[in-house]
Amino acid sequence: MAHIFHPTMLREYDIRGVVGDTLSDNDAYAIGRSFATLVARAGGTRVAVGYDGRLSSPMLADALIDGINAAGIDALNVGLGPTPMLYYAASTEEVDGGIQITGSHNPPDYNGFKMVFQGRPFFGADIQKIGTMAAAGDWESGEGTSQGIDIIDAYVDRLVEGLAGGAFRIGWDAGNGAAGTVIEKLTARLPGEHHLLFTDIDGHFPNHHPDPTEEKNLADLRKLVAEKSLDFGVAFDGDGDRIGAIDGEGRVIWGDQLLQIYAAAVLREIPGATVIADVKASQALFDRIASLGGTPLMWKTGHSLIKAKMKETGSPLAGEMSGHIFFADRYYGYDDAPYAAVRLIEAATKLGKSVTELRGEMAPMVNTPELRFQVDEARKFAIVDEVLARLVAAGAKVDRTDGARVLTDDGWWLLRASNTQDVLVARAEAKDDAALARLLAAIDDQLAQSGIARGPQAGH
Repeated sequence: MAHIFHPTMLREYDIRGVVGDTLSDNDAYAIGRSFATLVARAGGTRVAVGYDGRLSSPMLADALIDGINAAGIDALNVGLGPTPMLYYAASTEEVDGGIQITGSHNPPDYNGFKMVFQGRPFFGADIQKIGTMAAAGDWESGEGTSQGIDIIDAYVDRLVEGLAGGAFRIGWDAGNGAAGTVIEKLTARLPGEHHLLFTDIDGHFPNHHPDPTEEKNLADLRKLVAEKSLDFGVAFDGDGDRIGAIDGEGRVIWGDQLLQIYAAAVLREIPGATVIADVKASQALFDRIASLGGTPLMWKTGHSLIKAKMKETGSPLAGEMSGHIFFADRYYGYDDAPYAAVRLIEAATKLGKSVTELRGEMAPMVNTPELRFQVDEARKFAIVDEVLARLVAAGAKVDRTDGARVLTDDGWWLLRASNTQDVLVARAEAKDDAALARLLAAIDDQLAQSGIARGPQAGH
């Protein structure tokens, strides 16, 4: 019995589709059976399964578990919760892998699968292997069992373990995503005063889209912080692995700015440590890490790639512009937004300053958000290669870690191909508006030479 996936489903970091269109329960079964076959062939016996609050998630979880069991592997069902709760189960229970069913921050009709295998991220060629195994029907057979486990209280206990944080007045916006119940339980355990928004888990997302990297989705949190005069606010994406934040004055604290705060606290405890950020992060972050005595490391965008690099370098802290924050210092090295919120409380306490002060001290930079524009999938990597060739020929200062990041007297600009969509991503940062305009003109010039116009934005 073979199974063919829709060609758009198998992505670089996860498996994703539109329910009822490119993703069905048959896909979930095939994913479970292929993944469990890999586990069985590696000598494993059990896989943890969790799911987010989307309407389709329980159905997909049932089919996934059926597939896991059909390969002779047992399933440990941790139920409804954020992705980091599944990662926690995969790190602490006696299992050989884990799968979270989640559509993350995508529209409500999307869903997908994030996976860990024997304690490491499962991505790239691993995900392609799921497809080739299913297409060939290359599966083990057996009769595994399924057991439910209530892990949420143990997970919340771990979030607050060893917390050295003072009492703050904080707003929390769960965005009706999968972290809602965890946030309710967590804030009940924390010192200070906590005001909660949208913690009821609802796959319709009736209040706003669960993506804290889009400023419009922080409007409710900003209003709450202003009305109650709170110290700061935190927000979460649909599956709780990305954090957003605003300070007491309503300013957004972007992912790379949060990392500046975390780095200042972590480097006090671990002098000279390597702190990793993706190529979209501000130069101000890399400069700040260096000034704190740390070792800044720029790496490729993508949570799986960052996690792998952390293991390789022994880095205690990493982060992405998109709000994925990874603590290996006193934690497990995966992206966990509720834990990142706890560590923000602790960092402000350790550094002896309010979050608003810490945000206010940051070097002012003029920068663009992520500029995304659609291109032909077959051309996206070729365009970046063409740009790189021209830049190198012109003697430009280029970092090729992930696309082209170009350093000039005005600042820097980035052009890279998305690993998950048919888009090119650009970003620029400068010391003033005139310099930023020159950087954007340089991007446009390079795109024009490859026959592309930076036209209407393709999402954020």
